[in-house]
Amino acid sequence: MNACGKVADRTATREDLECVYIIGGKEQLPEIATQAVLGFKAYNLVRMSALGLNVPPAFVLGTGFCIHPQAVGPQLWQPALVELEALTGLKLGDVRRPLLLSVRSGAPVSMPGMMDTLLNVGLTDATVPGLIRLTGHPRLAWDAYRRLIAGYGEVVAGIDAAHFEADLAAVRKDEDERALDFASLRQIAHRHLETFQRETGSPFPQSAETQLSEAISAVFRSWGSDKAAAYRNLHGLSHDMGTAVTVQRMVFGNAGGLSGAGVGFTRNPSTGDPNPWVDFLFNAQGEDVVSGRRTARGHEELAAVAPRVWDELVDAAALLERHFADMQDFEFTVQEGVLFLLQTRAGKRTPFAAARIALDLLAEGLIDAGTARERTRGVDRQALTVLTIAADDGAALPPIASAASAANVVVCGEIALEEARVRERKAAGASVILVRCDADTGDIAALALADGLLTQHGARTSHAAVVARQLGKVCLVGCETMTIDDTRREVAFGGTVFAEGATLTLDGNSGKIYSGAAHIAETVPVELLARLDALHGRLPQSGSSAESAIVA
Repeated sequence: MNACGKVADRTATREDLECVYIIGGKEQLPEIATQAVLGFKAYNLVRMSALGLNVPPAFVLGTGFCIHPQAVGPQLWQPALVELEALTGLKLGDVRRPLLLSVRSGAPVSMPGMMDTLLNVGLTDATVPGLIRLTGHPRLAWDAYRRLIAGYGEVVAGIDAAHFEADLAAVRKDEDERALDFASLRQIAHRHLETFQRETGSPFPQSAETQLSEAISAVFRSWGSDKAAAYRNLHGLSHDMGTAVTVQRMVFGNAGGLSGAGVGFTRNPSTGDPNPWVDFLFNAQGEDVVSGRRTARGHEELAAVAPRVWDELVDAAALLERHFADMQDFEFTVQEGVLFLLQTRAGKRTPFAAARIALDLLAEGLIDAGTARERTRGVDRQALTVLTIAADDGAALPPIASAASAANVVVCGEIALEEARVRERKAAGASVILVRCDADTGDIAALALADGLLTQHGARTSHAAVVARQLGKVCLVGCETMTIDDTRREVAFGGTVFAEGATLTLDGNSGKIYSGAAHIAETVPVELLARLDALHGRLPQSGSSAESAIVA
């Protein structure tokens, strides 16, 4: 049921925006199915599929539906669902061969993590046994079901996620949730069902079609969420664009064995180094990486355990970069050794990385000089200056902890545990570090004000870290040795306790955390600055050496 058969070479109309489009069918999408119509995410899914990359089939509800999300009922998407079922050989709600779906947002411009996503839609008490028979994985089925109940409860029913986290903690105790067996996951799912009933007064919906309908409406509504509106205000984006909604066949990174989920950049988004920069978690789903609630590390384990998959991923990353002629931020899932690409977009990067990437892509012939100049407009000597920790009287400074670095910057600042404290201290002229348990995009307003972000959980590629990097903030995530006591307003690193308001130094170059205000030195990358000056036809900027100067 390809998209309404539109005529090419004209501006999209309201009718175009309110169409349903199939990705992965035999028909080609009409040329009017643009980024404004499909949203950024789905538009790039189409382009990846055309490149021959392994993209799960999907249907897309155009951005025009976002104006009246309450009017988006089954009568609009049912024909597309029938076609998706035909493409997959599965059926939503079927007790023998259940089709499970992800429901994702996608505005015409990239807004990382600002709107909602729901995974595993279609699982019910009746379809869980069917998924077990279909896959042979009882652990996968119960893991997916408990995730759906919690995600649906949070996104659709508005239940505080802390209730579901408490259910999980009560069962897993000190064990990694990825190591839990199916019996433990089944217990968590049953606890979640009870929590849902208790918090809403109604049972969790056992109709797969109801789940899908409510999920679509909730994702459309998330366009108007506080954090999405704050992001648009921060970046001068229109509130009228709306989001599309992509409904896609689920693939499972939590299937055990050679399965997992990851997020990567085709080049290092902090330094511009031309090598893939990837976070990956075995036996996990994509939300584990991007949500900021779980800690993920680099790709080394994936490359060691599944070298064929890693080589395929590197090849896919190179193909994406050549096709889009820019550094890409991509999401992927590996299900039992099979690689699936789920998203790609131009990656958020630091000014330093922006300069190096543009200059390198120009040298490689992927972009022309005009494009390189446009991508580095406003990047000057000050923007390229690298901050580093300077030794005090020649003695190495002892760190108190370390974390994964999402941006190579250095900052000294006071600890602040919430947005109100950030606002208060910034108004007083202080440098402030927001310290949180999770790298959560819900903190966008506080993050925009703060000078740095430090979290106990999260990954370099989690959405909040991506946004922090774009804003030029220091961002250290996954500091597992850190604990936060909101009641006492304290942060502890091992046995060392700091009250809110105490000063820390975050070193984004090394991922180290220091007590107090360290000395900071500035270093100018002379060669990169000279290449940039030559590109823009500028005279060499003052100061031609790369020597450091202590500034704080």
